[in-house]
Amino acid sequence: MPQHTPQALKRWSSQASGEDHAERPFKVFTQRDLDRIAPLRALPAATRFEMQVVSTVLPFRVNQYVIDELIDWRNIPADPIFQLTFPQRGMLAPAHFERIAELIRGGADKTALDAAVAEVRAELNPHPADQMEMNMPRDADGARLDGIQHKYRETVLFFPSQGQTCHAYCTFCFRWAQFVGDKALRIATSEASALHTYLSAHPEVTDLLVTGGDPMVMKTRHLKAYLEPLLDPAFDHIQTLRIGTKALSFWPHRFLGGTEASELIDLLTRMVRAGKHVAVMAHYNHWKELDTEAARAAIRAVRSTGAQIRAQGPLLAHINDDPAVWAKLWQMQVRLGIVPYYMFVERDTGARGYFEVPLARAWTIYRQAIQQVSGLARTVRGPSMSASPGKVEVQGVTEINGEQVFVLRFLQGRHPDWVQRPFFARYDDTAGWLDQLEPTFGAAEFFFEPEYRAMRQQRRAAAAR
Repeated sequence: MPQHTPQALKRWSSQASGEDHAERPFKVFTQRDLDRIAPLRALPAATRFEMQVVSTVLPFRVNQYVIDELIDWRNIPADPIFQLTFPQRGMLAPAHFERIAELIRGGADKTALDAAVAEVRAELNPHPADQMEMNMPRDADGARLDGIQHKYRETVLFFPSQGQTCHAYCTFCFRWAQFVGDKALRIATSEASALHTYLSAHPEVTDLLVTGGDPMVMKTRHLKAYLEPLLDPAFDHIQTLRIGTKALSFWPHRFLGGTEASELIDLLTRMVRAGKHVAVMAHYNHWKELDTEAARAAIRAVRSTGAQIRAQGPLLAHINDDPAVWAKLWQMQVRLGIVPYYMFVERDTGARGYFEVPLARAWTIYRQAIQQVSGLARTVRGPSMSASPGKVEVQGVTEINGEQVFVLRFLQGRHPDWVQRPFFARYDDTAGWLDQLEPTFGAAEFFFEPEYRAMRQQRRAAAAR
């Protein structure tokens, strides 16, 4: 079988502009490097101090590609990619910000600062949607299987330990707790055998989602160790391999230059040719992420393998809460051969208060954006809340018997019978999440709640044994 050589990748990447995307060094900056990021030196000292405070609580990581090619430094702080990657004061509640700021100003010792930071993080709902309690399976002896989540019948999520970072961190990220260095908050494993054993025992699973962090930070040899065994006939029930990644945006050179890129492209090609459907689940938050030649070359390289790229991302204040932004993003994705997949609602964790868009406005933005695109871009579903019971889509706002209501449905659910069942909630123009909605038409609770309570009780009882 022919290999995708670095020379071939260079040819693909230079088709549009003639630019040679040779292998480039990866240069990253974290909180301790804030003073080394040249463009930040032009900002006021007070702003740089605010960044220090926020990044003491929430993770910060950015790389030179993002700094040089994605951010318009003439448009600070409004630039959407700046908001996406650099800490802003409003990402912490005022009381949390002042508490940490006072300790830093006063030169508090590490023990006192770490204790305060841990308390603040604990108040930020580090593991939303009951993922620690409800999603993590147990073995025959009742021990929790770290690094695996199995929320929906057909799909297993796998968190390889080598992929528990990203090329840059998104400030809104609902998995921020994975990146703050607290092992008690981390979901990860390096045991490929545990994954394969679990999949062997669950023939109902058709989809494996390798997630993180970002699996594309791994060396290709690690990715091979997890994926290649799935080509054995014993895993024929695993039809789809999904890889969740932001690398196409934050480090497209992962797919473009050198031996690592060549081996990765070859691995994806072999998985496709062996009969697996490979879906690269790309995270995009703004059309600017698609607007560099390196990004487009990386997309061409991935598509050359036969893998499909599906795009998803949340609706975020300060970044993309504008129907024109979403319409342009979806139009560009379709033109580049990417399938628009999900518009999510910002999860109830971390800096949620800074990024949250009320559900009523989220639906309006979605509706106005979808009206501007052709049918090929209308594959995108949303606004969708990835809540504990499942993925709940806001289908619209309407009036029934004189009462204004939200029309909702499950796109995915902990119980398959919930999927596609419409239900209604009382209209509330301030509500931003499922638990802030109330049933309507005299109902005491939503249709799924009794069964969901029983599921939680059963899971707690099993964990207590």
